[in-house]
Amino acid sequence: MTTGTTPDGRLLVPLYVHPAVDPAAWRAVAAADPARIAAVVLNLADGPGEVPDDVFAEAADELRAAGLPLVGYADTDYGRRPHAAVVADILTYRQRHGITGVYLDQVATHPGALAHYRRLATAARAAGCGTVVFGHGEHPDPGYAEVGLADLLVTFEGDWDTYRAMTLPLWTGRHAASRFCHLVYDVPADAAQDASALITARRAGVGCAVPGAGENPWCTLPYGLTAAELT
Repeated sequence: MTTGTTPDGRLLVPLYVHPAVDPAAWRAVAAADPARIAAVVLNLADGPGEVPDDVFAEAADELRAAGLPLVGYADTDYGRRPHAAVVADILTYRQRHGITGVYLDQVATHPGALAHYRRLATAARAAGCGTVVFGHGEHPDPGYAEVGLADLLVTFEGDWDTYRAMTLPLWTGRHAASRFCHLVYDVPADAAQDASALITARRAGVGCAVPGAGENPWCTLPYGLTAAELT
């Protein structure tokens, strides 16, 4: 069986496909062992959407009932999106879907934005988010790994070829592997195990490898969560 997880068994699932479009994908995630899942990222429309979506809400309820931790996707536009707009997304997710965490995406990497993201993390926790994820997509300034800021840093998001060529900064060795996540797309099926091994070797305690490519590779399930592999 191919696997999309690290040996820790922790998998971050960016589930960026509507349940009406691919209900089988949502069922496969709901059937996963909760112990293997670090979080499932809910993302209706690069955020919670302007209006409630009953189909989406029902599918999210099924994931939560299955014991899976849910985090809501909120774009921060590398620090350019206003604080209030990001917090409004978090509150909307909390109201509609009962999320227990937030995935702040397009997070800046330079130290000048640290104060902005510190405020966002504080606001997220005040809103009831026990988990805060920073989606940098690349390795940020080491200051972003300070205690009390984000629980999980996504320090790589890109395709398989780019991931194989990535250089790991030395400063990451000062922190637990559980603080880091690598998201890899366009991974061929015959390279799924290699991708999992490389994620582990690069001390990312959370990871995800998917076959998808193009504008939204995260509309495909991670290796290890397809219906066939769960049977």
